[in-house]
Amino acid sequence: MSLSIVKSVLAGGVVEIAPRGEIDVDTAYEVREAVVEVLAKSRPARIELNMRLVTFIDSVGISAMVAGFQTAGVSGVKLVVTEPSRFVHRQLWVTGLLGLFGAPEPYFAGATAAPEPEVLPGA
Repeated sequence: MSLSIVKSVLAGGVVEIAPRGEIDVDTAYEVREAVVEVLAKSRPARIELNMRLVTFIDSVGISAMVAGFQTAGVSGVKLVVTEPSRFVHRQLWVTGLLGLFGAPEPYFAGATAAPEPEVLPGA
């Protein structure tokens, strides 16, 4: 599967980079280049790497994300991961990098907010 990347500007000067597909040894450079391209054009308040549609990521892809984080940081821009797919969330957790990217919760298609817990009398 190939990788496609959509970049968009959100409210508050935030730029979203949304890869779709597999980030692996053949495509990881595209993620890194997307971050560099955004930084070459502007200094956004923040870059959000929306990983909801990423179906696979390997160690080279994780390395590209870390390189993007470092590149953004040198430019004074915070890069965070938003809506990681369950697979991406697991890989970031296993590698100990989840906190580096803002400790995002995994994205669940069709998920709604969790209901408030019921308080039992006398509890």
